[in-house]
Amino acid sequence: MITSEGFEKLKEEHDHLWRVERPDVTNKVSWAASLGDRSENADYHYNKKRLREIDSRLRYLRQCIDNFKVIEYHPSQEGKVSFGAWIEVKNEAKGFQRRFRIVGYEELKTNKDYISMDSPMAKALLDKKVGDEAIVKTQMGDFIWEILEIEYQK
Repeated sequence: MITSEGFEKLKEEHDHLWRVERPDVTNKVSWAASLGDRSENADYHYNKKRLREIDSRLRYLRQCIDNFKVIEYHPSQEGKVSFGAWIEVKNEAKGFQRRFRIVGYEELKTNKDYISMDSPMAKALLDKKVGDEAIVKTQMGDFIWEILEIEYQK
């Protein structure tokens, strides 16, 4: 699962790799190959390696684009925590307050304020409402978080 914003970022990355980076690296490989002896040509080896990395990432992105399910906002989500929600929570005992968004694993690397839908925090918060408390079980013990706000990008 992925948010529509995350899906657009994947498509943009795929497009950039395909239309900009790959042609540039392909030209560099061709130029380096034209210099002759490839066995000691660092430009050739580096750019061939980079081309393999780009092709591998393109294959992965194409698979993601074809197989991920985009979860769009729906009015029925309003008022409760579900995938794609921005949530503000508070732990009174520890004096912590956090705001984050529940997303799929592919989106985690794009924003430090995102948490995985598979995380203990997200699992404990799902289907809860503002004012509800969620008990998050971790290796360090149980933590009680109060939900202060739930918001969706529409």
